[in-house]
Amino acid sequence: MSTEPSSDPIVVKTVDNGPYQIKGPIRLVDHENNSYELGPGRTTLLCRCGMSAKKPFCDGSHARNGFNATERST
Repeated sequence: MSTEPSSDPIVVKTVDNGPYQIKGPIRLVDHENNSYELGPGRTTLLCRCGMSAKKPFCDGSHARNGFNATERST
């Protein structure tokens, strides 16, 4: 990854009843210290329901298992 600051902000979006949608560039590091690079303009989905077999990434388990999350911050 470049050490230059990016002019485009990193965007994290919650999807109703679904995952977190993240638009790069970012570097994601999991609890086992595995690192995943997400280049500029690339989008990935991160599990929010806890049921994905591909954690930290979403595999669509939320849709198959009726995950419900539409809360809004106040």
